[in-house]
Amino acid sequence: MGRVWPFTLRGTGALLLAVAAFVIAQRAGIPELLYFATLLVALLAASAVALLMTRGSGAVTRVVSPEVPEVGGSATVTVRAGIHSALPTAPGRWRDALPSGLSGPAEGSSPTIAPSLGGASSTIEVRYGMTGAARGIHSLGPFEVTTTDPFGLLRRRIALGRTTPVTVAPTVRELTALPGAAGEAGGSRQTTTLQIGQGADNLVARPYAPGDSMRRIHWRATAHRDTLMVRQEEQESSPAATVVLDRALSRWSPVAAHAPGGDAAFETAVSACVSAVARLVHEGYTVDVIDSDGHLLADPVEGGDDADARATAAVFASLRARPDDPARRVVPATAAALTGPVIVITGSLQADDRADLGAVAQRSALPVLLVVAEHAELERLRAGGWRAAHVLPGGDVAAAWDDAIEQGYARVGR
Repeated sequence: MGRVWPFTLRGTGALLLAVAAFVIAQRAGIPELLYFATLLVALLAASAVALLMTRGSGAVTRVVSPEVPEVGGSATVTVRAGIHSALPTAPGRWRDALPSGLSGPAEGSSPTIAPSLGGASSTIEVRYGMTGAARGIHSLGPFEVTTTDPFGLLRRRIALGRTTPVTVAPTVRELTALPGAAGEAGGSRQTTTLQIGQGADNLVARPYAPGDSMRRIHWRATAHRDTLMVRQEEQESSPAATVVLDRALSRWSPVAAHAPGGDAAFETAVSACVSAVARLVHEGYTVDVIDSDGHLLADPVEGGDDADARATAAVFASLRARPDDPARRVVPATAAALTGPVIVITGSLQADDRADLGAVAQRSALPVLLVVAEHAELERLRAGGWRAAHVLPGGDVAAAWDDAIEQGYARVGR
């Protein structure tokens, strides 16, 4: 926080006038002018004392709505701060310090502060809009108030409260629906009931457990086994899909490992990842998000839970690239056994990387590959079964998704 000249324009004029009056009174021997200069100095001193008695009170509270904005998304910040003042102050200015990852007009005019009586403090409440500029966890603040004395001669800037961490999630793009063939492979949420034969009397039964409703007793099975049996519950199941985000540093710029927001290609890949998760969850898939080394990057998201899919994007706010593992695989070895949709997001590929991808596309119902790089050779990958698309760093993820989805039809169980 830089220093500001403590005198207002009026105060600067009063100071210069007092200095000039002292000099002229001394040289010309005019006592009345000396009294006038002394009065001006006393007025400035009284103004300074009044400002020194103005101080912050309590904590500064900020409410950010939505709580986790996305990159490029807007949010509203409401700030409440308490201030003690012995005398009323003139209207001043406020400013909330924004880090580089956030942008917006976080400053404005503050109202007159009433004198604090009985120990109570005055409250300043301001509201402003901001936009997420870069993915990450950013510190918002401190909140600064510039006040002036009742005479408008001096000003003082006060920093109030502490900073507030604000999480900026990657952008979730709206992607088009999956093709019908992928849905026929199990893309809609299903309810299954284990049955033997037909009719309610043939439902699978299990032993009674404390807490089971008496209305669910399976009387035929109870009579047959001579112990209380209940009808098996219906089981709701969601088909599985996997999203692989390749974080190996060799496929990205070195700055991708330092801090979020540094590498445009990696930022595009993270946005593509969370967008694919949101689309698959909306289609009814339970989605696992893994790194190319097989490690989970987030908890599995249940199919149909769109709110949880959006919330998962916050987990990727501080995600960075990592050093390569010895295998340098684009997808984990276990991915070759997956039959559900497999969405792979990676960066610059080498010839041996393309060879590792071959087996995965043969079994997946929907093998989608998004390559985020300046250049990409995808013909051999498409010939091998991948729905592959190229995305430029900072490019249109939704358009690349459309390009990939429109390529042929899903192959199930190959």
